[in-house]
Amino acid sequence: MLLFVVAALLPPRFTPERVRYDRRYRTLDKYRFIVGFLAVPLAFYALFVISPFLQAIYYSFTDWSGGPVANFVGFDNYEKMWNDDRFWDSLEVSVLLLVIAPVLTLVLGMFFAYMITSGGRHRRGRAIAGVAGSSVYKVVYFFPQVLSVAIIAVVWGRVFNTNSGLINGGLDKVGVDGPAWLGGDETLGLISLLTVISWSFIGFYVVLFSAAMGAIPKDIYEAALLDGAGRARTFFNVTLPLIWDTVRTGWIYMGIQALDTFAICLVMVPPHVLKVTPVFLYERFRDGQYGYATAIGVVLLLLSMAFSLIVMRVGNRDRIEY
Repeated sequence: MLLFVVAALLPPRFTPERVRYDRRYRTLDKYRFIVGFLAVPLAFYALFVISPFLQAIYYSFTDWSGGPVANFVGFDNYEKMWNDDRFWDSLEVSVLLLVIAPVLTLVLGMFFAYMITSGGRHRRGRAIAGVAGSSVYKVVYFFPQVLSVAIIAVVWGRVFNTNSGLINGGLDKVGVDGPAWLGGDETLGLISLLTVISWSFIGFYVVLFSAAMGAIPKDIYEAALLDGAGRARTFFNVTLPLIWDTVRTGWIYMGIQALDTFAICLVMVPPHVLKVTPVFLYERFRDGQYGYATAIGVVLLLLSMAFSLIVMRVGNRDRIEY
């Protein structure tokens, strides 16, 4: 046994002959090769990703205010959070975004992707065809992804402006008084925030779902057409099951993005209308309540993990090979 341990630490050229051809050593050598490639990336991941998470969890149990001293206070920060109505108000908004934004964005993303890849007229010799100019549409839909989030928030803040905004200006032209989208009503503020979030991310999912749909063999669509399936039935019975793994991954990613809506809400929505939990966390950091703020961050981490596990569990289906 000692000889195998020593052989594992030596380069292969220095491995003794009686160990080199042993079946157990070949198995050990295979895993040593894998570990050798993964050791450095995993070390960096542990240092720059896992370590900050562990530090945040530790500081959430302290009264740290930014100085060199952080006294352990147990669950005081979590008890304070439990009794903080402002935290629960922000969490309610964040949970609504977590539930509604992924569904809205993914449904629209799948619809536009399906139109781009399969929504055109049937052409001779082709089972399916996208709409004319589908490549241009992909670029147009993806365009918001290249814009800064702060720029998106400022532009849409102008669009939703009560007095000089594009929406209310258009409503005035037809004799309708536009509402104060960002003026004080929480429901209108939430609708405005959902609109901007979906608009910002829908292009990413159009490209993602288009790529997944484009990988489906055309023979499957030809068989569906021969069976007399229309576009709607083809989508729900053929396309959606075959891209379900991509949809589930996008669902998780979009949920995390919706839960982490910070810059858009901070820049676009006035604080008295509504605020999401990341904005509430930022305000606690700004006030020097670092221990309390990290406790809020830990709750967001747990909520993200719970959401991911629920989606993976609910969306679990038998994998379809093609």
